[in-house]
Amino acid sequence: MRRRSKEKENERPWMAIGSDVVRQIRRHARSSIKTEVCGVLVGHEDGGGMEVEACISGVNAEQAGAHVTFTQDTWEHIYKVKDQQYPNQRIVGWYHSHPGFGIFLSDHDTFIHKNFFSSPKQVAWVCDPHSDEEGCFGWVSGRIERLTQIQIIDRQGGEGAEVGGRPEPVMSASDNDELATGQRWTPEPEDSETTSLTQLTTTVLSYLSVLLIGFMIGWYFFPRVMVVPVPVDPLTGQPLELRQRESDRPRVDSPQNGQAATSNPPAKSGSTDAGKAGHDKQ
Repeated sequence: MRRRSKEKENERPWMAIGSDVVRQIRRHARSSIKTEVCGVLVGHEDGGGMEVEACISGVNAEQAGAHVTFTQDTWEHIYKVKDQQYPNQRIVGWYHSHPGFGIFLSDHDTFIHKNFFSSPKQVAWVCDPHSDEEGCFGWVSGRIERLTQIQIIDRQGGEGAEVGGRPEPVMSASDNDELATGQRWTPEPEDSETTSLTQLTTTVLSYLSVLLIGFMIGWYFFPRVMVVPVPVDPLTGQPLELRQRESDRPRVDSPQNGQAATSNPPAKSGSTDAGKAGHDKQ
């Protein structure tokens, strides 16, 4: 088993890619954060692998969100740039982005690789601009698998620290002023709908605050009228408290049959005649 795994590892192609090429691919992928972009890798084969020296972006590629397709105009642009700038190199693979999808080859990607990049040394580079994750796929024993041997080369490496002879950059007074005042930084424009909603909320809250303050001032500094509810008789319409007071007053009989009303009650005749009789006997 170990021998077979070692033989399989030896069959896996390796890939070396320049750091400047990786930066160009990342920049192209971040230019379209919602849809896929594509391009080709240019370089040369070297023994059991290949070295990527440049990349050409796929202009006029057909983008449909979750996949991308090389069109006829895309291939015309790619070959035109290659013949002008990289006449001695060959196309060693392609790259495309997976914005938020992760690193893998979909069925559509596998179809592109099998039909347009079927050479045993050609590879497919995939990058996710959301997570900055990257990976490379190539041909292993007639199958497309993810490669394990990837080398990123700094083509400026090996240069001595004193070779450049460039002094420390000095900023002018105008540059310092611009950095201090933040004139070089331009904030991203806010969404118009969010801005309108924020302005409306602020206006409503300000009006409510003014209304509350005015109500509090009037409550403390102006006289207040107390309203006390009084029960009313539904038949007469008079307050029930006044009717109760009238019932507590002494009752006076009205005169009948032409007799004048007096406040003293009439004396009993029986008791008066008895008194007179007793007085005459004496």
